[in-house]
Amino acid sequence: MAPRTDTEMDYSKRVMRVLTFIQNNLDRPLPLEDLAAVACFSPYHFHRVFRGMVGESVKQHVRRLRLERAAQHLKTSERSVLMIALDAGYETHESFTRAFGRAFGCAPSEFRRASRSAFLETPTRVHFCADQALQFHPLDHKSTIMEIEIRELPSQHVLFLRHVGPYQNVGAAWEQLCNWAGPKGLIDGSTRMIGACYDDPDVTPADKIRYDACLTVRDGVDGAGPVAVQELPAGRYAFTLHEGCYSKLNETYGAIMGGWFAQQDFEPSDGPSLEFYLNSPEDTEPDDLLTEIYVPIKE
Repeated sequence: MAPRTDTEMDYSKRVMRVLTFIQNNLDRPLPLEDLAAVACFSPYHFHRVFRGMVGESVKQHVRRLRLERAAQHLKTSERSVLMIALDAGYETHESFTRAFGRAFGCAPSEFRRASRSAFLETPTRVHFCADQALQFHPLDHKSTIMEIEIRELPSQHVLFLRHVGPYQNVGAAWEQLCNWAGPKGLIDGSTRMIGACYDDPDVTPADKIRYDACLTVRDGVDGAGPVAVQELPAGRYAFTLHEGCYSKLNETYGAIMGGWFAQQDFEPSDGPSLEFYLNSPEDTEPDDLLTEIYVPIKE
């Protein structure tokens, strides 16, 4: 195994601070902005760094630790299931029982009697550890991470239509944009289809996710109504090619943010990530879709 770089160790230490902070504050709200500050990461990209290194979202991580703590309390105390449920952040016995059953495969009362581990499966072996040192083994992306390179991307003059809502619903924005631009002769063999992605779907509420469907056009072209014109910024970007369905794009972003950037001497900037679509889901099988991903690098 190759030695870890200073940057990888720095990223690991910063994420470790967050993990320790979460362990020590499970009974209080843990807003993402506070956790990003603990790690000295930008809130804009912190969550994808966290997910890329820890293997689960912050929300999933906190929920799992609270359930593991509850499981330990079931084994080591005589407190009622309701009191343990309330301590775990659940408002009712029933909601806790459902969540506990999904995680451990049995009801809390059954778990209390059974000889079962209070630890749930996790890729990085970070568990609730009231009586032992916290262990953290960041995910190793070296064997699976795609080829990534640094590219200088020129500015892109585009027509765009803003979509606000879940990423899986952006098709309607593309249809409206293409129906507007096509009859005007603004789509030809040189036109590039670009998605400007502003928000992490694991963090931003689904109804507030911002996405711009963009078509490259020549200078002098103007929009009308909901279709407008903008310049996507030039700059240095981390580039990779995502092969496969769009639903797995978030996994690729996690590998870039928590794997590749952790090996570099620079960090991502707060600008939108850009996705260049090389083929269309209308006539391409999901596994054959090709998407160029550009993540902006902080200057």
